[in-house]
Amino acid sequence: MAEYLKLGPGAGESIDAYLEYRRIVGEDDEGKLFTPDEYENYKRTVVPARMKNRLFVSWTSPNGWDCKLIGPETLCFCQHRYKQHKTDFAELPSERPILLPCRAKGCRCKYYNYVPLNGSQPIRCTRCKHYSDDHTADPSHTCKKGGCQCVSFKSSFTCSCGQPTYAHDTIVETKEERQARGHPVGHDVPYAAMGGLTGFSSLAEAYQRLDDSGVGAPSEAFLNQPIGASDHPFLRMHASTLNQIEAGRGSQTDALTQKMADFKMTGTDADMDYYEMRYQQRLKEEKMRARGVPSSRPVSKRGLPSSSSSSSSSSVVTKGHSARGKPASATQGKPPSKTTGKR
Repeated sequence: MAEYLKLGPGAGESIDAYLEYRRIVGEDDEGKLFTPDEYENYKRTVVPARMKNRLFVSWTSPNGWDCKLIGPETLCFCQHRYKQHKTDFAELPSERPILLPCRAKGCRCKYYNYVPLNGSQPIRCTRCKHYSDDHTADPSHTCKKGGCQCVSFKSSFTCSCGQPTYAHDTIVETKEERQARGHPVGHDVPYAAMGGLTGFSSLAEAYQRLDDSGVGAPSEAFLNQPIGASDHPFLRMHASTLNQIEAGRGSQTDALTQKMADFKMTGTDADMDYYEMRYQQRLKEEKMRARGVPSSRPVSKRGLPSSSSSSSSSSVVTKGHSARGKPASATQGKPPSKTTGKR
């Protein structure tokens, strides 16, 4: 039998508090929860330095796009997540590039290095045709397959920006360096290993991201261009109304917006609703016939009698009069007349 987990009052607040704790502490507790005093001391000592010395990590193409903005759960070449690497510094290192070694036990990864996926599968090496996780995590990335002579991983897998994987670089930069590149930095947050995430748009790929880290915001000329044949059917349908609203004709604006709000679908959409209704009626009648219940479907709304209504009307005629206008009693009990086969 299924077992259900019952939570008492205040359980929701406890879950939210744990999620907040996990976002702030990350992997720094090494799997053992801090005591309340340790947690408060952690927030007093680590969080201010984290917010001041945040590092932004991105996988950047030659054209300057941040094709992938790294977040806490993003995998490294070593198959460990970004949050499992060293991401907090009391003082920012002066050497460049900034190395973020992996803190997982036994891992030889010396710096965070993003490698893309082909859907949910790892990409293959161009040299040896083996997967990326078949190569070592150390900086050489040699192939681990027996007998393989591949000395380093290189993939020509094409990114959505049109450039191959080997042309991209994983960049670790400070807030000032990222601002100098003209890319957004968002707000200072206390959470661990945020990397390059600055908002929900950071989850999209570069060619879909309408900010300076991607393709950029559309120009005013593009946003204000007249509605044409290539625009959405809704815009084409209400083109005249939208033009009147943009013109700002005083008190008429509220009436025009209300007109759009009260708009009801016609044409093809209404036809689809009608046929869907007929389909559901037919399914219902089939279920009723299977149970032996007589059908009582009304006459069609479009003026066309349905099959059940036609049969019921013909049965009414049969009870009162025969097809030739004679009373039904005169024909009952008599066998049907024989036909000669000739006309």
